[in-house]
Amino acid sequence: MNRPETHPPDGETRIEIEVVRGIAAIGAADWDACAAPGRAAGARAVNPFVTHAFLAALESSGSATPATGWAPHHLVARVAGRVEAVMPLYLKGHSQGEYVFDHAWANAWHRAGREYYPKLQSAVPFTPATGPRTMARPDARPGAEAMQAALMGTARDLTAGNDLSSLHITFCTEAEWELGGRLGLLQRTDQQFHWINRGYRDFADFLDALASRKRKQIRRERAGALADGVRLHHLTGAAIRPEHWDAFWLFYQDTGSRKWGSPYLTRSFFDIVHQTMADDILLVMAEREGRWIAGALNFIGAETLYGRYWGCREDRPFLHFECCYHQAINFALEHGLARVEAGAQGAHKLARGYEPVTTRSLHWIPDPGFRAAVARYLEQERAAVAAEGAELAGFTPFRRGG
Repeated sequence: MNRPETHPPDGETRIEIEVVRGIAAIGAADWDACAAPGRAAGARAVNPFVTHAFLAALESSGSATPATGWAPHHLVARVAGRVEAVMPLYLKGHSQGEYVFDHAWANAWHRAGREYYPKLQSAVPFTPATGPRTMARPDARPGAEAMQAALMGTARDLTAGNDLSSLHITFCTEAEWELGGRLGLLQRTDQQFHWINRGYRDFADFLDALASRKRKQIRRERAGALADGVRLHHLTGAAIRPEHWDAFWLFYQDTGSRKWGSPYLTRSFFDIVHQTMADDILLVMAEREGRWIAGALNFIGAETLYGRYWGCREDRPFLHFECCYHQAINFALEHGLARVEAGAQGAHKLARGYEPVTTRSLHWIPDPGFRAAVARYLEQERAAVAAEGAELAGFTPFRRGG
């Protein structure tokens, strides 16, 4: 791809923006000074997925590489030689592993005789979790929003300058979504289900906030999940051993082959994140008669527990709900976390106390005719998503008026 031009946001500050073809081309300290500024002082990252360690694990493990359709083209913004802001960016050869679906757009583009791929994608591969995509140091010069605008503008220029069909900034923050809209990017919304900690003392206190029927249902599910001697283990840091990853790899392969045809992540990814991020990982493992039968992988943020993958070797009633949803709530309560994000889709989470929330993405299409058509579609889609969210909020299990 052609390199972008410099974007000076005002008459004084000159921002140099470079495209790097891999996260290893920028030091972890520089990247995390923008993506996880408290990490150097030992604080947990607010969002573990945008850290250098997580993105490096995806690339070095062979999970997100040009060969898998994720060619890194990360943007690094400097002022007077200092890294001030960064943006994860990939040249994509397909639309897999994104969780914001544009297959209909690609089909329409192809019917018009055009090539939709490659396209530019700012995202964390295979990770449908909201987080920053244009990340600046807290003391960035000439200011965080100016740096974010410069990065978005550069990504947009790269799209047009290299005759690419489109740019997609998925699962961005609400502030980025608003900024992108002001810059002319198309705004899209979708929906997930998150558990929100409303000051509950413990799981029993949370259950007390539910309607009686829903409370009884969850208690039955939890008892059923642990029938026949099933025991659950919370593993993090040094407590996670190779045998746990060996077992979880089998769980992940089973789920991946059923959902996607083939798993997105390689086996070495799990070894690498164990080496570099073990303290940011929670494995909920189910064991029966000395054998690991199921497990759920979570990543721990400063305020949020992020559920990522689940799998099993025994199909047992309610065990999925217990490992992925109820145990996640338990952990969040015990560690003072504000919420649990349990991944994409899944209206069944409503009955377990998870509430509908809006997710956001930004899109840029250089072709004016196609852009106008997509803009009309997105306007209607945003209204439909808002209406569905309002309707679903009426089906949460909480006591009315409580």
